[in-house]
Amino acid sequence: MDCRTGGAGTCLAIAAVAMVFVWLPLAAQDNAAPRAYDGHPDLNGVWQAIGTAHWNLEDHPSGPGHPDLGAIGAIPPGQGVVLGGEIPYLESARQQRQKNFENRMTEDPEAKCFLPGVPRATYLPYPLQIIQGDRKIMILYGFAEANRTIHMDKETPEPPPLDSWMGRSHGRWEGDTLIVESEGFNGQAWLDRAGNFASSSLRVEERYTPLGAHAIMYEATLTDPEVFSRPWTIRLPLYRRLEEDARVLEFKCVEYAEDLMYGHLRREPTR
Repeated sequence: MDCRTGGAGTCLAIAAVAMVFVWLPLAAQDNAAPRAYDGHPDLNGVWQAIGTAHWNLEDHPSGPGHPDLGAIGAIPPGQGVVLGGEIPYLESARQQRQKNFENRMTEDPEAKCFLPGVPRATYLPYPLQIIQGDRKIMILYGFAEANRTIHMDKETPEPPPLDSWMGRSHGRWEGDTLIVESEGFNGQAWLDRAGNFASSSLRVEERYTPLGAHAIMYEATLTDPEVFSRPWTIRLPLYRRLEEDARVLEFKCVEYAEDLMYGHLRREPTR
């Protein structure tokens, strides 16, 4: 049909529709997740979570921080990332979580510059870097110089030689999703600043699924029969840092925690 029979408006409409059909596949190609040399998604790069999960994994209102700091350090309101809305604590563990929250100013491992553990390291408000190989994948975190190695070359996962803050991780590909299973934790890490926690029996299954070139959907399922009544899952996106010089900077925080931990031992106590 000759668009001229419908007037100039019809011609413009047809041209606009044609441009959309040309642009859509090109845009999809530009946003497609890059591929590594072995055909798997290429997750190399610097990524970061955006949100309030590091404050509290569940829905939460705003709240006060340290009374001497005013609004600095106050808790911002946020939407939770727990599927189903609520962490399924055993009753005794729920009471411990409340004690943790009440003592968070001094007892949160983050305040003491301890390693953040898994999955907390992923959604702390700092970038992380994925360095991907075929036999090993390393993830570097800025806070407390934390890092972990994901062993991709173990058909039968090896038990961890000892418990640690970051545990031992084994990975495999399931389609385009990187699945990482971790255990061997020391049970001292918290899951956020609200006092959510797990024990040394914790097992974590993480799923990293590309949503395109610049986003990854991150999921972590936590199983711990000593603390939770059933396995439960968090889900949140990770976004690629697009600055040309994006990098993970070391956050060496030990010196900032010394007074909190040892101030009472000074000749003239500061606490």
